[in-house]
Amino acid sequence: MKSITINGSQRESVGKKATKALRNAGQVPCVIYGGDKPLHFSAPELAFSKLVYTANAHTVVIALDNGVEYNAIMQDIQFHPVTDKIIHIDFYQIFEDKEITMEIPVHTVGSSKGVMNGGNLRMPYRKLRVKAIPSKLPDFIEIDITPLKIGNKLYITEIENEDYKFMHPDNTVVCQVRRSRLAVMTDDDDDEEEDGADDTAQE
Repeated sequence: MKSITINGSQRESVGKKATKALRNAGQVPCVIYGGDKPLHFSAPELAFSKLVYTANAHTVVIALDNGVEYNAIMQDIQFHPVTDKIIHIDFYQIFEDKEITMEIPVHTVGSSKGVMNGGNLRMPYRKLRVKAIPSKLPDFIEIDITPLKIGNKLYITEIENEDYKFMHPDNTVVCQVRRSRLAVMTDDDDDEEEDGADDTAQE
């Protein structure tokens, strides 16, 4: 998984007055959890743009001005309700020998037979939760939708990977092709029509 480096400064004063002063100076107060004790630091708001404003998943290297670096993942972020400025970020320190859980984006490849015949591709999850040691976390989860015909469903058990574990029930539907009014049925799709019709009727 790709990593983003955030250059920051460790904070000694963590009171409301000090925090407000940091924000007024364009800095974002942050905390790293998961170590021996919480560590407070701050960094310029622009330093987080590649981490926050992207659909991709990243780990983070937090490089402090005292020369110490921490490997982490973003755990929580708070935005100002009016200006949408970042006002606080929580990170969780990660270690190479300890598994962590992250939400990983789903990327589709190929052209679904059912979609080409007029069906609609439905994807309930744009991200999936996986658990692994940091070095085994993927940048994204690739799903080949080429074989999917109208009425087909792809379950999470069909995309299992030995490098990481999905934190979803086995009956989780990752994607499916639903029949639309404009769908053109083919002989290949006939066997799946009953499932597609049942799903449509339930809506």
